Amino acid sequence: MNTNLHTSTLNDTIAVLNEERVIAYPTEAVFGVGCDPDSETAVMRLLELKQRPMEKGLILIAASFEQLLPYIDDSMLTESQRAAIFACWPGPVTFVFPAKPTTPRWLTGKFDSLAVRVTDHPLVVALCNAYGKPLVSTSANLSGQPPCRTVEEVLAQFGEAFPVLKGETGGRQNPSEIRDALTGALFRQG
Repeated sequence: MNTNLHTSTLNDTIAVLNEERVIAYPTEAVFGVGCDPDSETAVMRLLELKQRPMEKGLILIAASFEQLLPYIDDSMLTESQRAAIFACWPGPVTFVFPAKPTTPRWLTGKFDSLAVRVTDHPLVVALCNAYGKPLVSTSANLSGQPPCRTVEEVLAQFGEAFPVLKGETGGRQNPSEIRDALTGALFRQG
């Protein structure tokens, strides 16, 4: 199989995800690295690659709100809170929801919550729809390096053989805004 995915298709990318490996893909502002959120092996590979402690927790990116429901508990949200979230989605706003008790610690870290986003990036929407679930999403950069904004930057930081889904970022300058789903409090400016 060709693992140099910057010349490949969604099907090739899904094959790599099914091998419990990490991929890079364009998002709204920067390239992300991601993997199957249900694979502890894949998530540990991603954390090792990023030199990121598991305690920090991760973000899931999805094509639809329904893809996030196995991981989050939205039962505490009022209709007005839900409306405020859906007014931002799909789009570059990440919300921190209470996590379901069954959500793996390798996703939530030390928290009882999980950061999630319904993206409007067409390539990520297509990827999540084809894969049938969300992906872990964290910026594509090695520790101490700037986030990658092009395929070439990903390959320069991670190596020529790193699996990259070829595409353009959405053109935003800043990473996604992060807000609390229950309170609306801003954790990170977008």
